[in-house]
Amino acid sequence: MDATQERQPQVLPLAGVRVLEFVHMVMGPSCGLVLADLGAEVIKIEPPEGDNTRRLTGTGAGFWATYNRNKKSLALDLKSPQGLEIAHKLLATADVVTENFRAGTMDALGLGYAQVKALRPEIIYCSLKGFLPGPYEQRTALDEVVQMMGGLAYMTGPEGRPLRAGASVNDIMGGMFGAIAILAALHERARSGRGQYVQSALFENNVFLVAQHMMQYAVTGKPAAPMPSRLSAWAIYDVFDTADGGQLFVGVVSDTQWKVFCEHFDMHELAADATLATNNQRVHARERMLPLVRARFARMSKAELMQACERAGLPYAPIVKPQELFDDPHLNASGGFTEITLADGRTVKTPKLPFEMDGRRFGAELDVPLPGSHTRELLAGLGYASGTIDGLLQQGVVAVATAAPLRGAKED
Repeated sequence: MDATQERQPQVLPLAGVRVLEFVHMVMGPSCGLVLADLGAEVIKIEPPEGDNTRRLTGTGAGFWATYNRNKKSLALDLKSPQGLEIAHKLLATADVVTENFRAGTMDALGLGYAQVKALRPEIIYCSLKGFLPGPYEQRTALDEVVQMMGGLAYMTGPEGRPLRAGASVNDIMGGMFGAIAILAALHERARSGRGQYVQSALFENNVFLVAQHMMQYAVTGKPAAPMPSRLSAWAIYDVFDTADGGQLFVGVVSDTQWKVFCEHFDMHELAADATLATNNQRVHARERMLPLVRARFARMSKAELMQACERAGLPYAPIVKPQELFDDPHLNASGGFTEITLADGRTVKTPKLPFEMDGRRFGAELDVPLPGSHTRELLAGLGYASGTIDGLLQQGVVAVATAAPLRGAKED
């Protein structure tokens, strides 16, 4: 390959796929993020005043910036006849539609699956919901709701104190499974020529997450205990305090690692104890063994313990807060971050998708859009003249970004 070829930009895997997303919050946007980072043209349809997710504070303050890079924003009043006409024209050019609104909302707008299929028979239409079809499907669901009813909160908190996981795990994974279903449907359409309706749901995702605990009961006849009170599968598999007030998780998960652990930490008396020779023996001896290990680790600083575990090849992890990950040496050295520009103009790092393909990682090609950043571009692509677009703006049918365009935005 010559130097000229090497400099040519690579075509992303989903280049040429057009996605219209009618979504908000986390589940729907995370689905679109996966498709957008992989090269699909993802067009976010939001109201003229902008998606409410943009204005969330508290624990929701990071939602918009996290899940909406590489997308184009069309600010559109879907309740107006002209707005619906624009949506229909866009749908006629789309490969995929995603939506995560309450059941019946898209049908009431004239944008349900049956209505869209009539316009575009080969469409892949993905609904991201609280529940798949069944007795619960009309219920209102949130990530926290399904964590409580799906066993995850029970497993996370201490006995009698259910606790939600520390991230929107069902929203994010539900979006990911939606993206997987869309990719499978696109592959199937390439073979059959047929579009289809696919769904992904929070509750079923949560049940999939706790399947290992369900199957523990099926296999052993004993219910899984919540994580804080569980009987670990390994004797040394815990968080330990160090001499300088630090904390480190350390795991010893095989008989070979046990021998290495005893040697590197001068725990020869444990290595010589025949009642600790196998993993299962050590698990049942945790109450008398762990105090000895804790005392040994408590004489070391956090850095010393990390270095010792590194030399021994043992699994270990410092206890890290989310904000500290911006400075993680591995993430920075391995290209794990991409840069985006926030609405206030600041440039920040955000994690890339957690995989690579043929050595490629996928980052931000378009910044997180302002409301209507791509309205003019998209309407012009549908054949609307500049004067007609101005008229739609005056009527409030569409809106354009009122601030300076961000990187990659083409709005004027």
